[in-house]
Amino acid sequence: MAIHVEDDLAEQTVPPAGGWGSIKSVVTYLTRELVPAAALKALAVQNKTGGFMCVSCAWAKPEHPHTAEFCENGAKATAWELTSKRRTPEFFFQRSLSELESWTDHALEEGGRLTAPMRWDPATDRYVEVSWERAFDEIAAELKKIDPQQAVFYTSGRASLEASYLYQLFARAYGHNNLPDSSNMCHESTSVALPKSIGVPIGTVWLEDFRHADCILFFGQNVGVNSPRMLHDLQDARRRGVPIITFNPMVESGLKFFDNPQSPHDMLLPGHTQVSTQYLQVRPGGDIAALAGLCKYLIERDDAALADGGKRVLDTAFIAEHTHGFDDLAAVLRELDWRDIEYESGLARVDLEQAAATYAAAKAVIAVYGMGLTQHREGVSNVNMLVNLLLMRGNIGRAGAGICPVRGHSNVQGQRTVGITEKPKLAPLDKLKELYGFEPPRTPGRTTVKTCAGVIDGEVKAFIGLGGNFLRAAPDTRRLEDAWRRLRLTVQVATKLNRSHVIHGEVAYLLPCLGRSEFDRQASGLQIVTTEDSTGHMHASHAVAEPASTSLLSEVAIVAGIAQRTLPANPRLTWREWTDDYALIRDAIAKTWPEIFHDFNERMDTPGGFPRPNAARERHWKTENGKANFSVPARWTAASDDAVSHEAGVLRLVTVRSDDQFNTTVYSDEDRLRRVQGRKIVLMNGEDMADAGLEPGSLAALSTVFGDGIQREVAGLRVIRYDLPRGCLVGYFPELNALVPLGHHAKESEVPAGKSIPVRVRAMQLAGAVAS
Repeated sequence: MAIHVEDDLAEQTVPPAGGWGSIKSVVTYLTRELVPAAALKALAVQNKTGGFMCVSCAWAKPEHPHTAEFCENGAKATAWELTSKRRTPEFFFQRSLSELESWTDHALEEGGRLTAPMRWDPATDRYVEVSWERAFDEIAAELKKIDPQQAVFYTSGRASLEASYLYQLFARAYGHNNLPDSSNMCHESTSVALPKSIGVPIGTVWLEDFRHADCILFFGQNVGVNSPRMLHDLQDARRRGVPIITFNPMVESGLKFFDNPQSPHDMLLPGHTQVSTQYLQVRPGGDIAALAGLCKYLIERDDAALADGGKRVLDTAFIAEHTHGFDDLAAVLRELDWRDIEYESGLARVDLEQAAATYAAAKAVIAVYGMGLTQHREGVSNVNMLVNLLLMRGNIGRAGAGICPVRGHSNVQGQRTVGITEKPKLAPLDKLKELYGFEPPRTPGRTTVKTCAGVIDGEVKAFIGLGGNFLRAAPDTRRLEDAWRRLRLTVQVATKLNRSHVIHGEVAYLLPCLGRSEFDRQASGLQIVTTEDSTGHMHASHAVAEPASTSLLSEVAIVAGIAQRTLPANPRLTWREWTDDYALIRDAIAKTWPEIFHDFNERMDTPGGFPRPNAARERHWKTENGKANFSVPARWTAASDDAVSHEAGVLRLVTVRSDDQFNTTVYSDEDRLRRVQGRKIVLMNGEDMADAGLEPGSLAALSTVFGDGIQREVAGLRVIRYDLPRGCLVGYFPELNALVPLGHHAKESEVPAGKSIPVRVRAMQLAGAVAS
């Protein structure tokens, strides 16, 4: 299904991103959260040099920022952190955790900031206040009782570079590499694919490249919700006449129209910035085939040009000098039937050829993508196929061109940079041994999927969560929750209450920490932390507000406090000194990775951030063969290859986030940009509804079709008719995570495949239907 915006989308079905709707939403939310004046002042310096880095998305921070360098969800994330509301020990005295299990995600978090360290009391089923010293001592005692390989240290994307460095050092000195993080949930397919294809684990695009691009491609990335500040760059590009081609099953507001809230012209005059010039509603899992169609067109046109003596379509000089494997891919694509491409992609040949012709006419092309590519069974092949397209015309290592994976959480990429990885080969273990005098473990650690499996089968005994809401974000939620209660130890470091805190192990601690925007005063004075954005630039983050409670500790202090009591004495592991002065941690990071972090303390306040070296931007390929590598996909669909998933009546479910949500944090039940109210919903194509005997407003149940013999169903979903490709369903993350089997993950990367879950739908009777 293809949409040509100029002709077919004159009548809007969704509101534009930004605009008055965004302003109204922010004002409403700030009022509801009772934010103090400090929060309003914080917004003025959010994502700016000398200010603090947003705890929401990881999009780049410009050297010359806009007046308001925050988006709607960024403002909500700041208000969420600086709210006047509090969850004190008295709140937990009044409510058992069994009662809190029945609360919604929104209700759990909405009550405000945690204020004191707490331990679960099994006699009363309540959290009770505990001193920090006792909490650290008791956690350390539990960790000393088990084999280190039975412990998992998880981190969300919000932890700073400083806290993340100490966390991975603690894990390895303790004796394991079990360091799954948000990347395992989302973008690990990128980190697996890109090193093999172009020799770096991150994208090659910097913010400045958007000013030089003359074509931009989008694949499975909803800019209006996940990185709205990028809309400024897209608006500038459109004003220069740059075509933007989007591949996405849903027509998303931010990829359709944009009203810039900072532009009087946009706010006061009719009309909107048109974002996508061609919108192709690709079938879920059909991106490999769609990309194959684009590549096939280029090869066919190039073959014709070669035969006729015309101008070549491919960058043959680049391919010859810099790449390997083109001939193998070209031979396969020449034989690939267009009918197979159309079937697998759900797109017409004429529309793919139009997109390919636009691409071929451009000199510098940026390809932006998100979890719509990475969260599939063939997520790694999705990314590799996109690299194939870029390499064919030399669109890597050129100004205004490159590959641009958009990371979700604010520092998830940075955590990987400073050692948060379950893969020993990616960690500087020999350097850690040299610097700190211990033998780091060499055994591969647990990914998110392997962590879940270890909890279910009883191999994992202890789980420490540095931020996040692992239990809610993980796949196979119901099976995992049942097993979670059998864990011996659960420790959660957090700012607000969530479901991972009310479902717990036999011994459980809830440790409240400072937010990134709050003053962190240590022995040497006010501390600064740092983060890495999606484009590989490092930024200092300066706090702007007083802490929510005098009892809060920083993430650094909590990690160091547990580590100091757990590990044997080692004069090189200076936990106390690191806590007193974070500049010493940055010095340690610089010693560990001098190529990236040399002069770290001197450079961290560079306007726009300082970049990590990126060899692929210079067309230096740090692959095994020293070349950028084309690859041939094993299959032409990224969806499940389980035989039962291809049975009649099986549809593909895509899980998405709403516009009033960030990861598992749900700000409200309204999805303004899709005009949807409530979260127990499923969006369906009208013909699929008719086949299932459903009407708008009906209740439906979804059950997973997967060959492991386990029944997975979510019932009581309200059906909404929506503009979707045939055979496609859409519902919300994390509510539908229970439908994602542990075994349904990306090959090689093990990212849970939440973008093409094979399911059946059945109608439920309205009377007496119970939502599960």
